[in-house]
Amino acid sequence: MGKMTLLLDTHVFLWWLFDDSRLPADIRRAVEDADNAVLISAASVWEITTKFRLGKLPEAAAVAKNVPLWIEKAGFAPLAVSPAHAQLAGAWEQAHRDPFDRMLAAQAKLEQAVLATVDDALAAFPIQIMNR
Repeated sequence: MGKMTLLLDTHVFLWWLFDDSRLPADIRRAVEDADNAVLISAASVWEITTKFRLGKLPEAAAVAKNVPLWIEKAGFAPLAVSPAHAQLAGAWEQAHRDPFDRMLAAQAKLEQAVLATVDDALAAFPIQIMNR
């Protein structure tokens, strides 16, 4: 497959941690490939902790208590949100309303990463997506 940089969408990161059967086989293989770098956005940390606090992710209690530790335990690299990421996320013309998705799309674009997601709505952005 060759070396690539993957940015995991929040649900894909959680599915990886929980060994969830919903994680597509192609994404699982790409994450397992030692030649690939795997990034987890600070926006995903924000999303997990926010949704857990709101009662939308009760199954992620252990992860929500210390997401950076789980990123490290998984062997992934954290990706900070930069001013350039924030600028693009806010400037995209796409009508997509989810601020977490907008940020992940901007980061994938600027970091030249492939966004691993099963969210078809992210295909509206001019980025590389791995979704199966």
